[in-house]
Amino acid sequence: MSVQSDIAAAATDQRFGLRRTVRLPGPLKLDGGGALAPVDIAYETYGSLNADGSNAILICHALTGDQFVASSHPVTGKPGWWTRAVGPDKPIDPDRHFIICANVLGSCLGSSGPASVDPVIGVPYAMRFPVITIADMVRAQAMLLDHLGVAKLEAVIGGSMGGMQALAWPTIFPDRVRGAIVIASTARHSAQNIAFHEVGRQAIMADPRWRGGNYYADGDAPAAGLAVARMAAHITYLSEAGLTEKFGRRLQGRDSKTFGFDADFQVESYLRHQGISFVERFDANSYLYITRATDYFDLAEDHDGSLALAFGRTRARFCLISFDTDWLYPTRESRNIVHALHAAGREASFVELASPFGHDAFLLEAPEMNRVIDGFLRAGE
Repeated sequence: MSVQSDIAAAATDQRFGLRRTVRLPGPLKLDGGGALAPVDIAYETYGSLNADGSNAILICHALTGDQFVASSHPVTGKPGWWTRAVGPDKPIDPDRHFIICANVLGSCLGSSGPASVDPVIGVPYAMRFPVITIADMVRAQAMLLDHLGVAKLEAVIGGSMGGMQALAWPTIFPDRVRGAIVIASTARHSAQNIAFHEVGRQAIMADPRWRGGNYYADGDAPAAGLAVARMAAHITYLSEAGLTEKFGRRLQGRDSKTFGFDADFQVESYLRHQGISFVERFDANSYLYITRATDYFDLAEDHDGSLALAFGRTRARFCLISFDTDWLYPTRESRNIVHALHAAGREASFVELASPFGHDAFLLEAPEMNRVIDGFLRAGE
């Protein structure tokens, strides 16, 4: 069995021993109509819930992230994706907080998604899995919190797509969230965001190995299409200045151009590596579903187009963080959210941080961001 088919089967076996998975009976009602039952949710927790249940923090991961926020990834062996912010003596500290991070609905590391087995017919859902939304992901997380006995969150925290979830949480469950930290995110996807995702989806679906999503039986997944999708998306996570500083027009392992179509430039080699390594840990169908969920995200849509109305019922405190070189979700998106929060009479703070790393800055070394997170959490304790 190939590495890719191992990932596709992840929801049905236990070969990845670090995973914690719970099967909840549901049903989970979905925005697109219908319901999902049962609902599998894979998650990690750190620390302990205190006596009055007031120290729970939910961390929401980004588009191709996972629940392994501060523990080793079971496929790649790499450290957790946010160990810079989560851990002893870090802003999100298991000695102070009960930390929860769940693999989102539709993903491929244990939570219900297209790679999961449909209990009715005993084979993976593939493209029969229902199309989901960010709000559906949040409602699934709420089911997990009910299972864990967490009635209220001290804070919900997320960057990028995780920030969308962090925004949605206080609007869907206004009585369950005391604070929200939204990093490098947006209240709705722009036409440009949707366009980049559509390029990736078309690359996957144009791969002959996609076969309408029915590739799980033989494990011959559309790796080439998924790699191209990742390459296109990865460009949006970086800044022009960062790419220029890191790669410029330098050649890769040669003194002159080949006058062919090999990876002459270092930046080409880098993107190819990103694509190849991505297919080892992610499922192509999941990529289709999760990118579609982010494209559908528009927090104001169900509130007469008013973002301020969307925040009308919540009493949570908000902290918005953006980065000056992020062109995927630029600072103006965060400012729009802050203006709407103030119009709704909500407490909101905002900071734009300087970084050469573009959208990915929240995943990299960012001591200023850590100080902002730490100050916000301590002020609410």
